[in-house]
Amino acid sequence: ISYQGCAAQLFLFAFFLEAEYFLLTVMAYDRYIAICKPLHYGSLVGSRACAQMAAAAWGSGFLNAVLHTANKFSLPLCHGNAVHQFFCEIPQILKLSCSDAYLREVGALVFSVFLGFDCFVFIVLSYVQIFRAVLRMPSEQGRHKAFSMCLPHLVVVVLMVSTAMFAYLKPPSISSPSLDLVVTVLYTVVPPVANPLIYRMRNQELRDSIRTLL
Repeated sequence: ISYQGCAAQLFLFAFFLEAEYFLLTVMAYDRYIAICKPLHYGSLVGSRACAQMAAAAWGSGFLNAVLHTANKFSLPLCHGNAVHQFFCEIPQILKLSCSDAYLREVGALVFSVFLGFDCFVFIVLSYVQIFRAVLRMPSEQGRHKAFSMCLPHLVVVVLMVSTAMFAYLKPPSISSPSLDLVVTVLYTVVPPVANPLIYRMRNQELRDSIRTLL
């Protein structure tokens, strides 16, 4: 891949990853308002609020992508230019950089992890309040409806966060080219492919098709 192509790959990857994660955070807020404050849903999650949250998601993704792309492509490469991965991933680029520049990029990565942790805490706190409200519902049908609305989103969050955390925080002692490749596929390919299936599991026709295949 060319130098410019690698930069474009990294920019788009960082942009869509951050934007998707922020949108998942917004969806947790949406479910919190719908279940815990249903009478205020129209005023708190109106069209203007949705537009602002969507703009914030894309804006945060753009800033994150610019930060990592500009920082990474200002690094001098001291260990060749061969990336042992199927795309230009940040950890693989860091392995090619010099030690001083490596520490600078790690600082940018820690900053992104800190922002991601804030979103994760917000999602967890939202679901704590959601589950408390659901368990207090007197109607079993109401509890089932609330859980069926929240569980697909929660599965997507857990799948994305767990695989990404393992990819970026795993100890170097267990790192290997084959393991890095498998983990990268898990957090870059599996969540987007699984999203339509997970969110449509409430669709009766899809469930019937899966039962037929199995």
